[in-house]
Amino acid sequence: MTRLLPGILAMAIVVVASNILVQFLILDGLLTWGAFTYPFAFLVTDIMNRVYGAGPARRVVLAGFLVGVICSLIGSQIMLQGDGYEFPAVALRVAVGSATAFLVAQLIDVAVFQRLRSGAWWRAPLASTLIGSTIDTALFFVISFSALLSFGAAADAEIAWGQEAAPFLLVGPDAPLWATLAVADWSVKLAVALVALIPFRVIVGRLQHSA
Repeated sequence: MTRLLPGILAMAIVVVASNILVQFLILDGLLTWGAFTYPFAFLVTDIMNRVYGAGPARRVVLAGFLVGVICSLIGSQIMLQGDGYEFPAVALRVAVGSATAFLVAQLIDVAVFQRLRSGAWWRAPLASTLIGSTIDTALFFVISFSALLSFGAAADAEIAWGQEAAPFLLVGPDAPLWATLAVADWSVKLAVALVALIPFRVIVGRLQHSA
């Protein structure tokens, strides 16, 4: 268990930081600062998988999932004021979408990594992160904002702003705002997946050398 503590701590830091930074909008609301920290959860998972194997990686994922649930529970109790309304910092649908997307995407990341781990050093982390990130984005935004789902009138009202029509990526034809946010978020995840290959190579090398 001791060998997993750095991975669990790193995952917890990523999850907590992302839950805090998601409250800060940038680029006219197109992204949040949390979009740049959250993808590093895949880096933590892949490092643990490469160095210690799929089992320990899954345990780190479960630890991150529990931390995320705790963050959502805390956020759901924090009430914010805006436009004459009081609303929770973390809406119910967003909490469910976040938890579901994280757990499913991270476990798929572990499975894909396992299938490709015997190839070139970059193949498994890149493919698993790209696939996991795509699934994560799709699940999160569909569960959190899509009109295809309903969690009841009250829960749907909390995320109604995400269903409002807005120019796609700020310049295109009108589309639900959540679709623009999803594409922007996904683009950041893909960029981070490429950049993260560098720390993956360095950290894995050091951990394997010291083992």
